[in-house]
Amino acid sequence: MSGEDPHGEQQIETTGAPLADADAAVVLAHGRGATARGILGLSREVGIDGVAYLAPQAARNTWYPRSFMEPIEDNQPWLSSALAFFGRTVERAADAVAHEQVVLGGFSQGACLASEFAARNAREYGGVVALSGGLIGPEGTEFDSEGSMDGISVFLGCSDSDPHIPLERVHETADAFEDLGADVDERIYEGMGHGVNEDEVDAVRDLVTRVVDGD
Repeated sequence: MSGEDPHGEQQIETTGAPLADADAAVVLAHGRGATARGILGLSREVGIDGVAYLAPQAARNTWYPRSFMEPIEDNQPWLSSALAFFGRTVERAADAVAHEQVVLGGFSQGACLASEFAARNAREYGGVVALSGGLIGPEGTEFDSEGSMDGISVFLGCSDSDPHIPLERVHETADAFEDLGADVDERIYEGMGHGVNEDEVDAVRDLVTRVVDGD
């Protein structure tokens, strides 16, 4: 593990359809203290044939050391390394199925990473899914990304009382993606805490199905 690129030699876990034969791909980032293999369990709940799932594994099971609400520099070089690794995983998927057939997603710290990558690299994707997460930066950050995500589906699901994700940051994330032209589906769940519910899984399934079907 390099000090300047802590995730540089980490591995990518896969499941689902072989990437070479897939109709679509989903790139998933796990949460703090979790694993790539764990987040790939979502593939079983989504349950769609013809989809390849890829999940990069963070060094020490953590994408960056401090809260996503801390100053960006306080999470370096881990954050830059994580964004680069996630990007390499996206490119691996896109090389096989094209960017517009790749869904970016994650849970918790991984949702923050996936949404941050998508906003910084705005273009045509199959969609973006952030489960209990939001864009990275301290309170008062102005999220002014370049590029376009015109008509791209973005799903944001979070509790109204998540102990790690301020509700206002979810709203700010929705606004930022709408400013990029994305079609944002923001769902806030009363009293859910920090987790994923059945309605969110259904929403992910619907989004991925649309990508597979070319809708």
